Amino acid sequence: MARHTLGLVALAVLLAPFADLSIHTRDPWGELGRMAAGLAWPAWGALESPFSALGLTVAVALWGTLAGVILGFPLALLFARSRLVRAGCAFVRAIHELFWALLFLQVFGLSALTALAALAIPYAGIFAKVYAEILEQTPRAPRDALPPGSGRLARFVYAELPLAWTQLAAYTRYRFECGLRASVLLGFVGLPTLGFHLETAFREGRYHEAGALLWLFYGLIASLPWWGHKRVIPLLLVGGAWLLGPWPSVEGALLWRFVSEDIWPAALLAGDWAGLVEWLSRLPSLGPAIGNTLLLGLLGTVGALAVALVLWPLASRHFGNRATRLAGHGVLIFLRSTPELMLAFIFLLLLGPSLLPAWLALALHNGALIAFLAARHADAITPGMPGLPASGRLAYELLPRVYPGLLALLYYRAEVILRETAILGMLGVATLGFYIEEGFDYLMFDVALFLLLITAALNIAVDALSRRLRPREAPLDDPCAR
Repeated sequence: MARHTLGLVALAVLLAPFADLSIHTRDPWGELGRMAAGLAWPAWGALESPFSALGLTVAVALWGTLAGVILGFPLALLFARSRLVRAGCAFVRAIHELFWALLFLQVFGLSALTALAALAIPYAGIFAKVYAEILEQTPRAPRDALPPGSGRLARFVYAELPLAWTQLAAYTRYRFECGLRASVLLGFVGLPTLGFHLETAFREGRYHEAGALLWLFYGLIASLPWWGHKRVIPLLLVGGAWLLGPWPSVEGALLWRFVSEDIWPAALLAGDWAGLVEWLSRLPSLGPAIGNTLLLGLLGTVGALAVALVLWPLASRHFGNRATRLAGHGVLIFLRSTPELMLAFIFLLLLGPSLLPAWLALALHNGALIAFLAARHADAITPGMPGLPASGRLAYELLPRVYPGLLALLYYRAEVILRETAILGMLGVATLGFYIEEGFDYLMFDVALFLLLITAALNIAVDALSRRLRPREAPLDDPCAR
């Protein structure tokens, strides 16, 4: 673990000079002060119909998550036995929800169907993988105790599902919280969720209105245990179905043309290999885009590690007092509840267009999430030497026992960080996402699909590498770890 950590840090330090981390604005501190003032004194009266945006955000997240469960659960039962299912799930979850939204936007327009499909497809791949892992971890003794000749369905219903139900439900609740953040982000591509109003307010400098919208979002996340209770879910589903309408009319011929022709190079469909080579030569320069994507992913991973190491003691019961721990929990909730794209957008307004806003957003969000879980792990540890000062307790007792799980969490998040790195190109950062959005903007769907395939391949490769490097002695039972 020491070699892995020092190797990651050394690689990031060596490659950092190749990243554009400069500041391109004249008065970042003044702009930050205006944003802080807007957050401190929100303009509630300036909001126009905020509850309809909140309702649509919840409806998209709820129905998108439910659709992902319906699609992903059957795949989870086949996940361990079918290489094709595993490959398909790896591919669909390697592409970010916003990229799926850009793809479906060309067919279904700015409608709820676009939002639901953008969430349901990658979530199906995620649910299939995680549900399969949870089912594989169930004890074998109940299955062995069934009468001889019991079928696969009987073993699943009577021996596996009851034991795994609590973990399956816990992960589904966590994924719904992720769906809320993703639903907000869909506003960045024009869908009228809360993110659409947030982006508009920030871009136009109406920070007091943006502060009110941010407090609404944080209140929505913080109150999830109350309004997201299982007894309330049926009512939310019915109300959400009404908010999602009206549904668009889809012409089958146009949909088939988009799937069979528009997203593929014409030379490939015609079997013209010389023309295909010429088409590849006209693509934007992919070397710098891929390099920036991987470099930003590496810097974001190392930054998340540094942030997690600094922040987790602030929220642990072993350090400070009640007031400092409450403040630490507040900082972690703020950072981990704010999506990376939103943080990057705010930093972009402050610091200008470079890799710096994206790096800060990735490091702070993912570091806070890892720190939250590491602090919860540390709180379950009873120190064996209570007389040590705080620094000794951290260095000699808690950190050596927490660090394997923290490093495993970091490797779990590495693939997620790379996915987020790609979409930050939509804000003008020179990653692959910048050219993917450009392809959609100029109706070059074949180019956009090709770049999406490259993005998916990079994510699958990083996920495979992180699994090999992940500490095996640090099992992660918390569903949030996935």
